[in-house]
Amino acid sequence: MANAIKKVAAGADQTGAEGQIGTESAQVRALLKLRELILSGELAGGTRIAELTIVERLGVSRTPIRAALMRLEQEGLLEALPNGGYAVKAFSERDIADAIELRGTLEGLLVRLAAERGAPAVVLAEARECLRQVDAVLADPALTDEAFSAYVDFNERFHALLYEMADSPVTVRQLERVVSLPFASASAFVVAQSNSPQARDMLVVAQDQHWQVLDAIERGEGTRAEALMREHSRLAQRNLRHALSGQGAHMPESLKAMKLIRRR
Repeated sequence: MANAIKKVAAGADQTGAEGQIGTESAQVRALLKLRELILSGELAGGTRIAELTIVERLGVSRTPIRAALMRLEQEGLLEALPNGGYAVKAFSERDIADAIELRGTLEGLLVRLAAERGAPAVVLAEARECLRQVDAVLADPALTDEAFSAYVDFNERFHALLYEMADSPVTVRQLERVVSLPFASASAFVVAQSNSPQARDMLVVAQDQHWQVLDAIERGEGTRAEALMREHSRLAQRNLRHALSGQGAHMPESLKAMKLIRRR
């Protein structure tokens, strides 16, 4: 009898665990899909989120939808309405510029900490290899769409390695909130550059800054690393102005979220 009870209890535990996993999986799916709808411009800035409509559209229950909505509010993509519910947040050009500036400030802090604390040798080696791969991409005088895509992947990898070097989870968590905003991430405007005659030149400048930041970290020059990283974010400010000036019918799919940005 005791063994039978144990088996029933074990089965209940397993069923409960599977139910929890299923709920978490539904929440993740709802979050990813909702974020995609916003950043693709399919849900325009100012659009009120009708919970039942989203439930029907995504095919999940209200519970994971509500969890996803709360998370997207925390990320800054939605705003809570006074009478309840949420609306897609619209951003001014200044909002995005400030987010990029804040990213540069936090990234500057992280690389200064990495330089002062001493970055792990294995992570430094990975960062050097990552930059060598970027050098190989930029070696061609004309960059294809595939080359731009490769640059984005390597660029995001390099920035992630910089964050790892600092060993500051508190700062990284704050940075993750900032870069979740539209166009605040390190690679946000790389695709916008792809049709520009100066595209490769701008990436070469950014790559040179990457190498200088890494050199400053390896030499333990925290102040220099921080200043370089903050200057590095200024390129994104320039790219923001360039992308906004080029808005129109031929906007690439990857830039449809530009609809969320209001000009000053």
